[in-house]
Amino acid sequence: MRANSPGGGALSYPNQPFNPPNRPNPGFEDVDSILKRTHPELAISRHRQNQVDRIELVQLKREKRNQSLCFSARPFVLCGLPVRSLPDDQLLYERKNGSFVLQITGHPDYGIPFGQDRIVPIFLATLAVQQQSRTIKFKSASAMLETFGMSKGGKEYRRLIAAFERIFGATIFFGTDSLKSTAKVVHRARFNFFSEARIWYNRTSDERGPSDGFENVIVLSDEFFQEVMAHPIPTDLEAVKLLASAPAILDLFIWLSYRCFTARGKELIPIFGAFGLINQLGAVEYARPRRFREKLQQWLKTIRLVWPECPAEISSDGNYLSVNHSIAIHPSNGLNR
Repeated sequence: MRANSPGGGALSYPNQPFNPPNRPNPGFEDVDSILKRTHPELAISRHRQNQVDRIELVQLKREKRNQSLCFSARPFVLCGLPVRSLPDDQLLYERKNGSFVLQITGHPDYGIPFGQDRIVPIFLATLAVQQQSRTIKFKSASAMLETFGMSKGGKEYRRLIAAFERIFGATIFFGTDSLKSTAKVVHRARFNFFSEARIWYNRTSDERGPSDGFENVIVLSDEFFQEVMAHPIPTDLEAVKLLASAPAILDLFIWLSYRCFTARGKELIPIFGAFGLINQLGAVEYARPRRFREKLQQWLKTIRLVWPECPAEISSDGNYLSVNHSIAIHPSNGLNR
């Protein structure tokens, strides 16, 4: 078969489909493969594509005012858990936020909660708010991994078990010292996260328990339950899923969501010093001010991907974080509960 070409010559169409040189014909080639072969600099990894999809989901649900909520306990919003593992011989950890003080004493066998362990108290606080009970129940331990969009392989299960052990073994001290008129008001509480737990870890794919009625049961300590019910701090569940593997950014996002909501106008928060942001978040390893300031700027850029209207910015002299009143969670989704 022959046809005229635009240039007046002839093009030949053989009976067999055309194959590019040195490449078998597998049928239609997907766009990702073409990009990787022809323009590798434009191709993105599956992990990066997953992140892009999650960012789009966060933005879409925010635009539609259809955000899914999870809840945090106030002590861990005002003062962050360690971002990274502490030395084995360090069993006391302290953070300060103005008049608030958070102290965590770790169990000698398990140490102090850190990193992605912060997902566990968020999960527990969310179930407490949803079920309105100290005794919270869920079908399987993997429910927490599913809730926060985490994979369910053996490595993740082992990490989850270790996180529950560190959380269960930790003793929390949370207190405030404040002055009202001429009287000093002191409120302090020492508590564990929960007093009893029966958790079943299943590594099989079907996720079924040994019987249809089997449930995981955690009895929260009365102190932790009362704190959560008195001050449930809502945040965007899809954003938490996206940031779960970056605990420092997750801490800052939840803290900013709360801080901007409570702000009455533009406020300047010191970044350094005894009352600075550096002593509130769990990122304890940035001793040099310049390094922490650079990291803070990077974290804010990431947060604006999920919260474009976030008003927080570093002041021109680099010593303060400027915040203003803003709402990260639309009120119709339960912000004022």
